[in-house]
Amino acid sequence: MATVTSAALTIPSFTGLNAGSAVAKVSPAAKVAASPVPRVGIKASLKDLSVAVAATAASAILASNALAVEVLLGGDDGSLAFVPSSITMNSGEKIVFKNNAGFPHNVVFDEDEIPAGVDAAKISMSEEDLLNGPGETYAVTLTEKGTYSFYCSPHQGAGMVGKLTVN
Repeated sequence: MATVTSAALTIPSFTGLNAGSAVAKVSPAAKVAASPVPRVGIKASLKDLSVAVAATAASAILASNALAVEVLLGGDDGSLAFVPSSITMNSGEKIVFKNNAGFPHNVVFDEDEIPAGVDAAKISMSEEDLLNGPGETYAVTLTEKGTYSFYCSPHQGAGMVGKLTVN
């Protein structure tokens, strides 16, 4: 980092060119003193700013990614599938189902294939509710450990089913 301090500057003075000669006449150099410039703590301020920006970015990344698993509803190739169809996650993590292709879709947990004591109606979408547009989401947080089977009711017959394990 450059620091500006006061210093004496030497500026030569040209009095003009001789019309008949290619040699310029130079008068004696004049010394000019620059006024003192106060030092500014730019280095420290930029360092503090970069630390704050990095901390904010890290918090945003952690908040958006930590404790969240994303599952696409419909494959990029147009397949009627959950992508991925098999998921392992930790208790308390949020799972976000996101409409991708081949919609409408929904997410229904099979009441016969979830851990005992879990109410399928509380973690499922209603079979009548559908995600109709691209990017629409349904999110649920699962805390009970075990294996959960789920399906898309409009496409279950086409094999749109999935399984997740909560550790």
